[in-house]
Amino acid sequence: MTMKNIILLMITFLISTLWVPTVFARNIDLSTVPDRDSVQLTIYNSEDITLVRERRAVSFKKGNNPLQFSWANTLIDPSSVELRFLEKREKLELLDTTFAHDKPQMLYWNVESEFSGETMIEISYFTSGISWSADYTAIANNKESHLNLQGFVKIHNNSGEQYEQAQVRLVVGTINLVEQIAQLAGIGMRDVGRMELEKKQRFKTRAARKMIGMASVDSFEEDVAPRPKVITKEGLSEYFIYTIEGKETIPNGWSKRLRSFDANKVPLKIVYRYRPDEYGEQLTRLFLLSNDKKSGLGETPLPDGDVQIFRDNGRDGMSFLARQQIKYIPIGDKIELNLGKDSDVIFELVKLKVYRENIWMKYKNGKFYRRIGEKSFKYEHNSQVAGWDEHVVYTQRIRNYSRKPISVEVRRRYEGDIDFKSKLKPVLHDYRTVQYNSYIKPGKKHDLLHEVIQHNGYNASQSNVKLMPGRPAY
Repeated sequence: MTMKNIILLMITFLISTLWVPTVFARNIDLSTVPDRDSVQLTIYNSEDITLVRERRAVSFKKGNNPLQFSWANTLIDPSSVELRFLEKREKLELLDTTFAHDKPQMLYWNVESEFSGETMIEISYFTSGISWSADYTAIANNKESHLNLQGFVKIHNNSGEQYEQAQVRLVVGTINLVEQIAQLAGIGMRDVGRMELEKKQRFKTRAARKMIGMASVDSFEEDVAPRPKVITKEGLSEYFIYTIEGKETIPNGWSKRLRSFDANKVPLKIVYRYRPDEYGEQLTRLFLLSNDKKSGLGETPLPDGDVQIFRDNGRDGMSFLARQQIKYIPIGDKIELNLGKDSDVIFELVKLKVYRENIWMKYKNGKFYRRIGEKSFKYEHNSQVAGWDEHVVYTQRIRNYSRKPISVEVRRRYEGDIDFKSKLKPVLHDYRTVQYNSYIKPGKKHDLLHEVIQHNGYNASQSNVKLMPGRPAY
């Protein structure tokens, strides 16, 4: 049986006597409700819930009008089904809602009407089995100065129902329904898990309506004047409802790919980074973009998804560069496209010099003495090394064999009490991480000289990095 065939019951005298008083029987004519006038899907992946809002034009007769709603072979949550009158509300009243015991996937509404004529109703409910995923295609121009970025959304429908010409909206971000349930029930968040399943489901439905349903809004978003898109922040929740342009039929059991945006000539910056904690032990080439209006983006956050990156090869074709997953990108944040290692750029760390100094000895009497040259050798049989400074001089050697100048960022993390000496104008990314930059012209080599001094034992104080002026001892 097709889900949600909403019909004015074709009532014979016998059936009408079962459902309504005989006095209303003369007000019931045989008629059929038209197909959906419009339908809207708001899909929230994290909880596997989709709010469905559908509208139909219904002809009422003056008096009592029974309406039937069924959800056989679908994943609709029956406790979430609601009926609203969108027109002539003062002349329509929902008397009751009845669930038929012999037909567990069906309910009946009794509507009292003060007029005869057509009006618009809205039926909303939550269903599961509908999800979405995002993916992107990035195509850089041959000079790699900008790229075209296309966004797509794939809708997966396994709900048991086909939705014709649906407006599709996506919840991007996080909604903390546990927090909302706790507020509605007047209990602590820890107590939500102890609620009875049926009671918890009712509160979950109310919480979801409050956060994404906008049940108090009379018009679909497409029917109202355009308004600025905003991020919604409420308590522990931060989310954004994104509307896909146009309408699409979403068949049951199918997946459908929809275009979400198309941004042309998005400016990009190329940078080379060495960050072992993020990219591993290699110099990584990246395209950097910004999700902002200046770049032709910035209308919405970008959901996490798969990105395929290409470059125009200048011969009426494209070269594949990389494929990666990106995480949720808020408005104004950077988009980092990781292209991996560049074979035209050689990156190596060369150890130039190692030595120790400032050695301290501890004697059996508990005293410490600083060892200078050979003067303390005669006491060594009664002592042990208690502290020393280890000096290592490095060069970070970079050879650029490409035809373009490159910008390089090096970020290294050091454990222990460290002094970092260099003329590279280093800065501290955090208290244990040093960062410095370099610019290498095409076909050139650059040695980034620096000295790492680690204080050990008696010489060590706190675990952090201190930046020291001056040239390394080499």
